[in-house]
Amino acid sequence: MYKDREITVVIPCLNEEEGIKQVLARIPDFVDEVIVVDNGSTDGTGKIAREMGANVIHENVRGYGRAYKTGLLHARGDIIITLDGDHSYPVDALSYLIEALLHSGVGFVSASRFPVQDSQAMARMNLVGNKILSMVASVLFLRWIRDSQSGMWIFYKNALEKMELISDGMAFSEEIKLEAITKAEIGFREIPIRYSNRAGEKKLRPWRDGWTNLVFLLKKRVTPGRGRRAE
Repeated sequence: MYKDREITVVIPCLNEEEGIKQVLARIPDFVDEVIVVDNGSTDGTGKIAREMGANVIHENVRGYGRAYKTGLLHARGDIIITLDGDHSYPVDALSYLIEALLHSGVGFVSASRFPVQDSQAMARMNLVGNKILSMVASVLFLRWIRDSQSGMWIFYKNALEKMELISDGMAFSEEIKLEAITKAEIGFREIPIRYSNRAGEKKLRPWRDGWTNLVFLLKKRVTPGRGRRAE
């Protein structure tokens, strides 16, 4: 518990046995529930997470968004925080994020990796692609978004009831932010965090994922309000 709020951390994983051990070892004591969504791993990710006390949920249909939607369905906390299983996001910043949410006046806060403090943490192609996607999202939705692809967010669980989330892929990351931005009853803010080199193999496919995310942004702008609720 943190100031009488129950805290859930949701972590989607695909073959992250190297990173997930480091992430779970640093989860603070005030976190009430850790959900690791094993998205069809072929290594020891699920076994390690289970042995370290996480609630491991298996989602065999591959997809970043699919894994997140499965994990969020099981989250019981009043406040939900997301992390990647590769230890690239700062686990020691959880209390900082919670305080930011509690004092923000909004229902959804996204952790921005920009400006990148560690020049080795993000490949140049990924950096350029992120900047382009964030700029396009900002123009289309008339709201400045510094890091549309960030995978670390904190939000009140009841915000999910107001969202319509359809993406099963990497576009889920930008979609959940846009849902918070376009729903006045939720509200959106960004705060900076320190981003680090990931542990383990890289899974992002810059050209393919970037193009898919761009197309998704355009479709979402043209056909808002379509999808199924994350309940």
